[in-house]
Amino acid sequence: MAVSLKALEAKANALLEPEQFQDYCPNGLQVQGADHVAVLVSGVTASQALIDRAVELKADAIIVHHGYFWKGEDPRVVGIKQRRLKTLLENNISLLAYHLPLDAHPELGNNAQLAELLGIEITGGLQLGQSRSVGNVGRLPEPMPVELFVRELGARLGREPIWVAGGKATVETLAWCTGAAQSYIDDAVNQGVDLFLSGEISEPTAHVARESAIHYVAAGHHATERYGIKALAEALAQCFELDHHFIDINNPA
Repeated sequence: MAVSLKALEAKANALLEPEQFQDYCPNGLQVQGADHVAVLVSGVTASQALIDRAVELKADAIIVHHGYFWKGEDPRVVGIKQRRLKTLLENNISLLAYHLPLDAHPELGNNAQLAELLGIEITGGLQLGQSRSVGNVGRLPEPMPVELFVRELGARLGREPIWVAGGKATVETLAWCTGAAQSYIDDAVNQGVDLFLSGEISEPTAHVARESAIHYVAAGHHATERYGIKALAEALAQCFELDHHFIDINNPA
């Protein structure tokens, strides 16, 4: 089956409501290709490797979490950006990208999908007072030794997390936000949870965790954000009966 590019974008926009977010990049269609889509490729980042695989699969469109045209970046179409755009345009492949709207979606989002993977019950939003919190707070089915939680987290994500011990021996309540969300540790502290999990870590994060008596785990930016874009693309593919391929380009970050 095939669907018009306009209908595909409209469905994604209806699901994620990007107009509700102030983001660092344009959400939705970023590069226009074929008018109709039969083969859809998804991945975390619109890297050259992902685009090349999409070409091999004869994809009509790619949908990602990390696209192009970020605020503050060099606007010139040179170097890596030129090569990526050239490949897309020469092969008539569209690029759609959803950043914060995908993080925040209550079912298909990165944080919701990570909670499902880890068996966490979502009990609320991470940012108090915000109707569309990007991160979440929740609880495990029962208290777990923190060492066991970190070990199981690593096994499910396929990489060893960075763990900064700062709290008690067991964890039951936690807050999390995928990707580069380490600065949200202050929100986690305000929520009074046992552990905060994000993708990346910064130098101050370890000190905040230790001095606030909260465990902190950095589980990888890419590793924590593989699941939302796959869920979104699968939902779109099922809706329009598309041929979908999720491509996981390995990234140690």
